[in-house]
Amino acid sequence: MSQPILQATGVTKRFGALVAVDQVNFHLNQFEVVGILGSNGAGKTTFFNLLTGLFFPTEGSISYKGRDITRMSPPERVALGLTRSFQLTSTFDSLSVVDNLALAYFRASRTPTIASLLFTRTRSFHDHPKIRESIETFDLAAIEHRLVQSLSLGEKRRLEIAMAVLVDPEVLLLDEPLAGLAESEIKGVLGVLRRQIGRQTILIVEHKISHIQDFVQRLVVMHDGRVIAEGGYEECLNHPEVRRSYWQIDPAEDAQHA
Repeated sequence: MSQPILQATGVTKRFGALVAVDQVNFHLNQFEVVGILGSNGAGKTTFFNLLTGLFFPTEGSISYKGRDITRMSPPERVALGLTRSFQLTSTFDSLSVVDNLALAYFRASRTPTIASLLFTRTRSFHDHPKIRESIETFDLAAIEHRLVQSLSLGEKRRLEIAMAVLVDPEVLLLDEPLAGLAESEIKGVLGVLRRQIGRQTILIVEHKISHIQDFVQRLVVMHDGRVIAEGGYEECLNHPEVRRSYWQIDPAEDAQHA
């Protein structure tokens, strides 16, 4: 097997006496779709923040394409090809959908200064092939001229992911992009994400397994800062530690009913 595109080795993160992530080993292969699953407080978001550079590990190392990125900042990781989408949408609410895409493209394709971002007319980018492709791919044509502040949460999520993809990342890192969405909105967001399979490597952090069971190719389940199971959906679903920690099912009682 080729070298993983993203790898964490023995990663630990302490906040004082609290061990939020405990000796985690993790790998992500090129063009894989992997989900990190866990209940609230499992350590999954802290680990995600370590991968994306928001936090630095107390112990251990993180590498991207064999290069040590353990102490690299988020912008440095983005420049290498790692782009994250935050749990809370990070759009410009007073601008239109297409203006948000134009700004994302401008920042990704050029080296912007404060002055250039203030005085560049984003309208000049509206018909750029990359932006038109993004609008079509993420089903944004019907809302492209609406102000972001008027969008539903699901529409905002689609826009945010579209903005992240415009950077042309090799690895797309998604932190609970389905949180707070209605079922129809979840289907919409997953629908556009499925179009990126085979084009980008995708890592998604999620709280509910039902949302991503038909989307991810491999699951990593965390509890109390540790990885307790890893593998396919059914394999992880039936793992004794997952049944005990995630589903709150006592293995002894489970055996009695077998």
